[in-house]
Amino acid sequence: MNRASIILPALIVAIVLGLSSVFIVDEREKALVLQFGQVKAVKEDPGLGFKIPLIQEVVRYDGRILGLPTQPLEVTPLDDRRLVVDAFARWQIVNLIEFRESVGAEGVRAAQVRLERIINAAIREVLGSVPSSAVLSEDRTGLMNRIRDLARREAAALGIDVIDVRLTRTDLPEQNLAATYARMRAEREREAADEIARGGEAAARVRATADRTVVELTSDARRQADVVRGEADAKRNAIYAAAYGKNPEFFAFTRSLQAYETSLKGTNSSIVLEPNSVFFEYLNGFDTPAVSSATPLDSAAEGQTAP
Repeated sequence: MNRASIILPALIVAIVLGLSSVFIVDEREKALVLQFGQVKAVKEDPGLGFKIPLIQEVVRYDGRILGLPTQPLEVTPLDDRRLVVDAFARWQIVNLIEFRESVGAEGVRAAQVRLERIINAAIREVLGSVPSSAVLSEDRTGLMNRIRDLARREAAALGIDVIDVRLTRTDLPEQNLAATYARMRAEREREAADEIARGGEAAARVRATADRTVVELTSDARRQADVVRGEADAKRNAIYAAAYGKNPEFFAFTRSLQAYETSLKGTNSSIVLEPNSVFFEYLNGFDTPAVSSATPLDSAAEGQTAP
C-alpha cells in the first residue's frame, strides 16, 4: 500500500471535519452550540462560528420580530356583559439560553403555544377589571398597554420579549347580538319619544307666547287707533266749530249739501217729506234763509225712510 492511498483519504476526512466544524449565522438568525443537549456557546452576531465536529450541534432560531395571532377568546368585563376578543402580539427571542431551557427542542412552535396562554390570561385579567363600554370604545390604548406589560413580565421567564399586543376584535357573542340589538333599539325609541315630547312641549310654549304676543300687539294697536281716531274727531270738531264761528250761514249751506249727497246716494232711494220742509230750503230758491239751529242734515235724519 503506497503512501498516496493513505494520505488522500486522510486529507478528505480532514477537509470534511474542518468544514463540518464551521457554521454561518446570518443577520436574521441566532444560534446555540449544543453538546449532548447542553449549551456550550451562543452565537447572536452574524458571521462564522465554530464547533466540534460529530460532538457538538448547532440549533438555529429566528432572531427577527415574530407575530402571533391569538384565537378568539370569550371574556367577561366588570358589568357581566360577555365579549369575544382576539389579539395580535409581536414578540422576539432575547435570551437564547432561557428560551432553550423553557421550550426545549420544539423551539418556536412550543413558545407560541405558551405565549398565547400568557396573553389570553393577561387579556382576561385586564378586561375583567373594566366595564364593557371601555373595551368597546375606540380609545383602548391604555388597556392594550396594560395587557402588553402584564404579558411581558410573564414571558420574560421564557427568554421572550413581548413588544406589542393589539386587540383586533371585540364583539358580542352571537347568541347575545339579537338581545343587545333589541335593547339598543328600545333605548333609541325611548330617547326618540323623549325628544318628541320635549319638542311638543317647546312648540306649545312657542305657540302660547306667540298667541299672547298677538293679543298684546292687537290690543295695543286698537288702543293706538282709538287714540288717533279720538284725536282726529277732536280736530274735526274743532275745525267744524271754527268754521261755524266764522260763517254760520256758509257752514249750514255746506252741511245741507252733504245731507243731499248722503240722502240721494244710490239708484233706488226715496225720500218722503213735506214741500215746505227745512230740508228743501236750499233747493227751493237762492234766497238767504234764516239761520236756524236745525240744519237740513238734521231734518233729513228725522224724515228719511227706507223705500
